Formats: sequence, structure tokens, C-alpha cells
Amino acid sequence: MLLLLLLTSAFVLVPWTGAGRIIGGCEVEPHSRPYMAYLIIENGVETSFCGGFLIRPDAVLSAAHCVDKKGKLNITVILGAHNISYQEESQQRIQDTQWVIHPKYSRVGFKNDIVLLKLKEKARINEYVEMISIPMSNEYVRQGAECEVAGWGQTSMTGNRTNVMREVELKVQKEKICQKAFPKYQRQSMICVGDDYGKKSSYKGDSGGPLVCKQKAHGIVSYGRKGHLFPKIFTRISYFVPWIREQLRKFALQELPDSPSSD
Repeated sequence: MLLLLLLTSAFVLVPWTGAGRIIGGCEVEPHSRPYMAYLIIENGVETSFCGGFLIRPDAVLSAAHCVDKKGKLNITVILGAHNISYQEESQQRIQDTQWVIHPKYSRVGFKNDIVLLKLKEKARINEYVEMISIPMSNEYVRQGAECEVAGWGQTSMTGNRTNVMREVELKVQKEKICQKAFPKYQRQSMICVGDDYGKKSSYKGDSGGPLVCKQKAHGIVSYGRKGHLFPKIFTRISYFVPWIREQLRKFALQELPDSPSSD
């Protein structure tokens, strides 16, 4: 299921705490979410996993906390996957990925939890690999909107795992719910999301995956409270559109700043 993060009041569903699946969701039809990306993040002897999504043949969006680690990182981006336990013919594996974390990202409260990854090789767009649209900077997903989150994260809070992509339907919630649960909640740059009954959620391993509302990626799985399925915080993509556009222009001009992986 999705890589949605569950954390303590200030603890992200960091992928390295264990990849999980979506809780309360179901397996999707293979390759029906062709924009999904699976990130393998290697940091010395440690390996963690996150989700992401393709917004241009050479660019993937994900959560900054997925790559917020000390030391040299190697990131492999897998596109066109359904079952990540083996290398399907549909898969495209791209290594030597560079990335740009938002300059105002903070581990405290996971503010500006967004990263743009530049693919060394452009993705081959086909029936298994496609891009997903992102909103305009003034496009605001409203309370009550029904959205979906997909990923390969935990399917239960006890750590059950799945190798196939799963998806869960979640609703955009009243902001006051997240303002009460998360003191550092910022309405302009975050979206409050969850299942009213607390039975469905994204969880560990789903971080970085998209919140898809009406076929557009409006949010990025960011964090939640440890031991709680409701509510969850997503990074609000529309707020970061100017920054995303600026980085994409730099990608095109080959002006991407050195990433930590090239230090």
C-alpha cells in the first residue's frame, strides 16, 4: 500500500523505519498507476524505501525526509513497477540520481517536506510509465475532497508487508483537526488528510507518495503521529509550484546544484 508516514507528534514515517503498505486499502490493478515511483535509498550498510511520482520524463517528486540522511546516498528510482520483489519487464531502473531539497525544509515539524529528483536518464513514456499532472499555484484542494494514496508501505501497524502496490481512499479533513493534533501544522503548505473512522491510512514505507485528487497530485505523504492512523499530514504541492518550476528550468539547463550524493 501507500508509503504514508506515521510518526510521533514530530516523527515522520521515515521509510528507513521499515517499508509498509497502505492500511485498509486494496491492491490496485497492475500498472494502473503508471506515474508511481519506488525509491531505494542506500546509505552505507542501511537501505530504506520511499514512494515518489513522475511529473516530467526527467523529474520525480517525493518527500525531503526520505533523503535527509548523513553520509553519501545512492538512490535508485524504479518506474513501471507493480510487484517490487522482482524485476518485472515493465520496470525502468534509473541510478545515479541527483536531488534538490527545498531550501527551507526543516526536520522540526517537517516543514517544506519536498524534494525534486533529477533522473540521469529520461524515463521512456509508455503504457507502464506515465507522468501525472500537478496543480496550479492557486489551485486549492478543498475539505471533503475524496482522494487516493498508493504505495508499497505497511499494511498494518504491526509491520506486515506487501510487495505489490496498494491504494487507499482518504478524505481531505478540516484544518482545525490537524492544528489541534500538530502544533506546527501550517495550512498554506500542508494538507490535513485521513479516514474519519480511523481504519484506513498510509503508513511506514509510503512516504513521498502522491495524494491524488481528480487525477492530479495535490499532496505528498509526509508524516503523522506514532501509533495513530488519523490524521495525517501531506505536503501541499500547489504552494511549492513556483519552486518546482524554477528547479525544472534548471534541470533543462543542466544547472542542478551539486547534491549531497556528489560530495
